[in-house]
Amino acid sequence: MKLHWSPRSPFVRKVMIVLHETGQADAVELVRTPVAMAEPNLTLLPDNPLIKLPTLVLDDGYSLFDSRVICEYLAWRAAERGLTLFPADPQQRVRVLRQQALGDGFMDALLLFRQERNKTEEKQTPAWLSAFALKTEATLNFLQDNAGELEQGEFDMGAVTIGCALSYLDYRFADLNWRQRAPDLARWHADVFVRRPSVAATEPAETP
Repeated sequence: MKLHWSPRSPFVRKVMIVLHETGQADAVELVRTPVAMAEPNLTLLPDNPLIKLPTLVLDDGYSLFDSRVICEYLAWRAAERGLTLFPADPQQRVRVLRQQALGDGFMDALLLFRQERNKTEEKQTPAWLSAFALKTEATLNFLQDNAGELEQGEFDMGAVTIGCALSYLDYRFADLNWRQRAPDLARWHADVFVRRPSVAATEPAETP
């Protein structure tokens, strides 16, 4: 298999954590594929018409996207060995999918937030900055209120996705000091997520 990859994408990190958790990291060739909103990488076009990361190309040439589809595929492959990141129980599975949706949506918002913050001041849209700041605060408040769900749960796909979103906050939004407003969430992130070997192995790199 071949994974179109970037060392700093939170969505790619989701996939990388799943690869490590399920013992499949050595089965994938990592292909460094830079992408940018204003500069589409046309080399990715044959494998993904959206030109987005991550994109997984199977051995027969069939490509999978986005991170949710890729992670479920990898978890399905590992399920043969008794490894799963998605609970079989329907009620628990809905909980995990809900957490994954929240984490993915949070990362989407943060990527757009960063894009807007990186513009020169005269090109920024204040209403957009305010909206992204509101979504960030509301999501952190929600996660703080529901931190017990993470603390009592397994290291499943919901935990992976939310952990990746919080780590992206650390990486790109250190000035927001999110831990001050979400102490229970911060404790889970530090004591459970960060200590996971798969998480340590996928720390964002500073290379371009």
